[in-house]
Amino acid sequence: MPRFSKQTVPPRIAPLEPPYDAETASALEALGPPIALFRIFARRPERARGIHGWGRYYLSRQSALSLRHRELVIDRTTARCGAEYEWGVHMATFAAKAGLDADQIRSITVGAPHDACWTDPADRAVLHAVDSLCDANDVPDEHWQELTRTIGEEAAVDLLLVCGWYHAISFVARVLRLPPEPGTPAFDDHRR
Repeated sequence: MPRFSKQTVPPRIAPLEPPYDAETASALEALGPPIALFRIFARRPERARGIHGWGRYYLSRQSALSLRHRELVIDRTTARCGAEYEWGVHMATFAAKAGLDADQIRSITVGAPHDACWTDPADRAVLHAVDSLCDANDVPDEHWQELTRTIGEEAAVDLLLVCGWYHAISFVARVLRLPPEPGTPAFDDHRR
């Protein structure tokens, strides 16, 4: 589960600051709002373009995962990894769009898939799968069967990839000690 701490140190690698050269500006524009994580990626425009290509599918309607299930995967993975920076960005940007209520946000952050707020079997199956991946790097047969029954095989494959990708994003955000983006929530906001 997340390790609760306030960001008190500067990032280990400074995100780029404007003005940007044309190649960097183009790479940043493709990624989206120039948050610190994207400004780290854009230190190498080639890296930023590669990341954009990956995200163009997984953060779009082309993914087999619904927006809600994608956000459950991302939010739970980043919470489990203790990546408050990325969790906060997604909570601020997508929680309402994904239809997450306060009890569900608290549960994603510090609860469990069997919490009373999870009444949809597909939501529970998604959360069980993420927890299994975080705990054992695998999904037990009973959870896999429930997952594929509720969201389908293609969405299950996308879930595996998104969970793995957000482990990588979590590693970057945590290891580089990225401070929270302005206006994003903190884990402590949802402990109780």
